[in-house]
Amino acid sequence: MAATRTQRLFCALVLGQAAHSIEEWAFRLWDSLPPARLISAALSDDLERGFILFNVSIFLFGLWCFFWPVRSGWPSARTFMWGWAIVEIANPLGFLLARELLRDARRTAGAVSGVDQRRR
Repeated sequence: MAATRTQRLFCALVLGQAAHSIEEWAFRLWDSLPPARLISAALSDDLERGFILFNVSIFLFGLWCFFWPVRSGWPSARTFMWGWAIVEIANPLGFLLARELLRDARRTAGAVSGVDQRRR
């Protein structure tokens, strides 16, 4: 069965999250954003490993959502897709809010695709 336009867009959203997670890993987000550090530390004593575990879990959950509820047409598929959309909208807003609340002079990866955000 061929994927619908909505299903393809959802798959692109999940793949976009994977790319975003790679960006966050490359810029060591767990070193610059306390919530990322907290989540990483909750999963492993090695912050990088905890960060990877968390992000791989999110990606795998996204793939599960795509291949089962969404592609199979479960009644809950729309709820899963909206949930992902809300998280993806909230993600950059959360980075920017955390940056302002923490007034962090260091780089905050993810805020604008890893562009150096230091205040001068």
